[in-house]
Amino acid sequence: MSEDNKEKEVKQEEVQTEKTDLELKQEELDDITDRYKRVLAEFENFKKRSSKERESLYSSILGDVVEAMLPVVDNLENAAKVETQDENYKKGVEMVLKQFKDVLQSKGVEEIKTVGETFDPSLHEAVSSIQDENLGEKEIAQEYRKGYKIGNKVIRHSMVVVAN
Repeated sequence: MSEDNKEKEVKQEEVQTEKTDLELKQEELDDITDRYKRVLAEFENFKKRSSKERESLYSSILGDVVEAMLPVVDNLENAAKVETQDENYKKGVEMVLKQFKDVLQSKGVEEIKTVGETFDPSLHEAVSSIQDENLGEKEIAQEYRKGYKIGNKVIRHSMVVVAN
């Protein structure tokens, strides 16, 4: 072979080697890019999952705290209903009750509607039933204990008397 042919052959081998190296580097780059995208997607999923868990934990703790305070609200409501000679005392109890309910409302706590509503086992707990021609089927006639919820989560079911 001539010198020119040998040089061409050597250059072709060098070019082929460089192409192979380039292909290997491209594969490596593609692999690293793919891993980067996967890690980024996993991280985004982790952030979303953590956020949902925090919200769930907050709601759960808030529900537990509110549930522990509901007997206090019940007692304040009962105290406000009692007849007394001291109007200032009664007014004070009513003010404390209103303040308590305002705080609960600011945290998203709502009373569950009962009397006149249709019985819903997910919101109400039937403790008795009565026959009353003036009321519709499964209509709530009386409330023994108020129920409360935060959003769609029931903290305490209402105790009710259901008609018919």
